Amino acid sequence: MEIREAQEGDWQQIWGFLQEVVAAGETYCWPRDSTEEAARAWWMGKPGGRVFVAEDDGRVLGTAELHPNQPAAGAHVANAGFMVATHASGRGIGRALAGHVLTQAADAGFRAMQFNAVVETNHTAVRLWQSLGFSIVGTVPQAFRHPVHGFVGLHVMHRSLEGVRPD
Repeated sequence: MEIREAQEGDWQQIWGFLQEVVAAGETYCWPRDSTEEAARAWWMGKPGGRVFVAEDDGRVLGTAELHPNQPAAGAHVANAGFMVATHASGRGIGRALAGHVLTQAADAGFRAMQFNAVVETNHTAVRLWQSLGFSIVGTVPQAFRHPVHGFVGLHVMHRSLEGVRPD
């Protein structure tokens, strides 16, 4: 597996699984019926952002986007999003993308990374982020309307990037 900067031609493969993840409505605060155009602008077009893909034998199996969490005085803290194709889950792709993004963020001069909305019922993601040094700094109660579990909390998670070294 190779992790690299996304290229324009990667979008169709990204959209193939991004649409499935968003439509499930279990992990992202996006409209479940997001159009391809809106999703592309949201994922690929963040100011100051970069997009990466995890590719194996020409197939994009996961993607991550990295950008400043806030503009101006908050731009030293990174934010990121991650999506892995359902058929590729359990293969360590999310962990590999996370390690790459953390390194890229540190190398770019970000001092920390913050996730603003980790759905508390997304136990796989919460465990992954905690294993990578993130802490839950707060939970906004009932801030996410889960299609199965109803109203659940959104965790705000954070970690310093001090000590993260480039690849």
